Amino acid sequence: MPIVSIRHRTTYRYRNPVAFGEHRVMYRPLESFDQRVLEANLEISPEPGLLRHVQEASGAVSAVARFGARSDELTFESQVVLEHLPGAAFELEREGRVLGEGPFAYSPEEAGDLARALERQYPDDGEMEAWARRFVRPLGFTRISTLLSDMTHAIRGDFTYGTRLEGAPQTPAETLARRGGSCRDYAVLMAEAARSLGLAARFTSGYIYGGPSQTDRRGGGHTHAWTRVYLPDCGWTDFDPTNGIVGNHDLVRVAEVVVPRAAVPLHGRWSGLKSDFLGMDVEVDVGVVSPTQPAAAWRVAQGR
Repeated sequence: MPIVSIRHRTTYRYRNPVAFGEHRVMYRPLESFDQRVLEANLEISPEPGLLRHVQEASGAVSAVARFGARSDELTFESQVVLEHLPGAAFELEREGRVLGEGPFAYSPEEAGDLARALERQYPDDGEMEAWARRFVRPLGFTRISTLLSDMTHAIRGDFTYGTRLEGAPQTPAETLARRGGSCRDYAVLMAEAARSLGLAARFTSGYIYGGPSQTDRRGGGHTHAWTRVYLPDCGWTDFDPTNGIVGNHDLVRVAEVVVPRAAVPLHGRWSGLKSDFLGMDVEVDVGVVSPTQPAAAWRVAQGR
C-alpha cells in the first residue's frame, strides 16, 4: 500500500504585469477505495482574492481562483500525499463475459448509467471498428479482459510514442494513420475502440509513478492520460496503452471524463497584450514516500 507524494507546479510568465480572470485548477486526485488523500495543499501567487473548491459534473475536484492584483508571473503549486492501493484487475470476472460477432450488451440497469460513456465521440467510416475487431477471435467468443489486455499491449508495442504537452488530442483516425502519438492520443484511441465494440469507456487523467525514476515510465514527469473501461463484475478498470499497464498499478486518477477537454488540469483567462505572454513552465514530481507503511503510521511519523 504505497504512500505517494505528488508535486505539480505551473508558472506563467509575462513581459509586463497583466490582469487575471478566473482560473480552474484540477490537480487534486480523486478519493476512492484505492486512493485516499492524506494531505493536500495548493499555493497560488499572487494570492487570489477568492479561492473555492467545487466538484465538477465528472466528480473531479477543481479549485476556482479569482484575482484582483496584476502581476508579471502567475504560479500554481500543488503538493499532495496520498495512500494508493494497487489491485488485481480481473479477479471478479465471471465466465461468460465475452464478445462475439456483435457489440457487447450491458444489463438495462448498467446501460442506463453508462449511456454517456457508451456514446461514440468521433466520426468513423468503419476503420476504427475494424481495427478494434482485430482483437476479437474470428471464431467463437473472446473474453473481454483478454481483448482489452491485448489491445493495451498492442498500442504499447506497435505505435511510436512521443511527448506532446499542448493542444487537443489527435482523433483516433489520426493516431491510427500516424501509428503514433502521445499518452492523450492513445487514451482517446483506446476509449473509442472500446466504444466501437459496445463497451463503456472514459478518458482518464492523472499521474504515474513507479521504477527507480519517474521517467522510467512513459508519461512520467508531467500529467498522464489513460483509459478506463467498465467491465461487469469488475467495475471501472484501468488500461494504460502508453505503458502497457492493465489495472491501477502506479496510476493515480485525477479526472475521469467522456470528453478530454473536461479534464484539462489548469485553464483560465488573462488580459493584456498578446506580446506580453512569455511562456509557461510545468514541473511534476511524483515519488513513493513509503512502499508499505500504513497511513496511520505515516501520520504518526510526520507528527500529525
